[in-house]
Amino acid sequence: MKRLGKLFWPLVSTAAIVLSVYILYRDLRGLSLDAFMASLQAIPLSGWLLSCLATLVAYAALAAYDHLALEHLGHRISLWFITVTSFTTYALSHNIGASVFSGALVRYRAYTSKGLAGSEVGLLVAFCSFTFVLGTLMLFGLVLVFEPQIVERFADFLPIEAAFSTGLFILALVALYVVGSLVGFRPINTRWLKLEYPKPSLAFRQLVIAPIELIGAAAIIYFVLPAAGNPGYFVVLGIFLASFSVALLSHAPGGIGVLELVFIAGLPDMDPAAVLAALAVFRLFYLIIPFVMALVVILVFERQRYLARARETED
Repeated sequence: MKRLGKLFWPLVSTAAIVLSVYILYRDLRGLSLDAFMASLQAIPLSGWLLSCLATLVAYAALAAYDHLALEHLGHRISLWFITVTSFTTYALSHNIGASVFSGALVRYRAYTSKGLAGSEVGLLVAFCSFTFVLGTLMLFGLVLVFEPQIVERFADFLPIEAAFSTGLFILALVALYVVGSLVGFRPINTRWLKLEYPKPSLAFRQLVIAPIELIGAAAIIYFVLPAAGNPGYFVVLGIFLASFSVALLSHAPGGIGVLELVFIAGLPDMDPAAVLAALAVFRLFYLIIPFVMALVVILVFERQRYLARARETED
């Protein structure tokens, strides 16, 4: 049974990749490499620069996730260390998949070296994951309230009125979280963990920082999409939230195939080659370059740890 449990998510991610790639191949088999390259070359320099800036904004917000979590736990660590740790964590988890587990491993190695206990690292990971979910729900609610027609891009049978009311319900849940923080719920004590409701100041900052990360990530794609058939940033944001959420649930490494499938379906009025070119830029800036940089950071960190242990042994 344990063996089956270990194989479950790898099988799910593999199935998601295979299915997505097959559907993409069926829908895009008439697309040529020349059309894709032409779409890449058509991206203006301003688009590249703005996408690069949006990447920096997104990763800066991700670093703020860890900063808020450490403040909640009552630990003070240098901002530079937090930024590097967060960047490495997300650069790896976004590419590898199973972000909770891969992110926990990197954070455990980094933050235990600064005095955090294993249980505290677990709380930090849970806090960061919840911050992401909170930001995703908040933006989903706003998109459904202000652009309820977006549901028609994926399913004609979904009524717009239901999308609007769903958005209001999601925003009400977010508001309930804020009210709970203001009221101050009692801590939840378990055998292993003590879960405390964050202070109102932290809760409000969660509602600011989490959307900024997602807004920045979606902007990477938006800035390199052509004007022809472009539905506007808010719709692109909604499609990104849907695609990114599906990619995370599928545990597909880097959301390969899944992101492309959802975006092609969500932007039917745009040239598929242009959409794929925009997603290629997203993968380059948000996934590939950070992944390479993260590997370098890990090698440097582990080398420093090894040298420190060697010096302690000699002494």
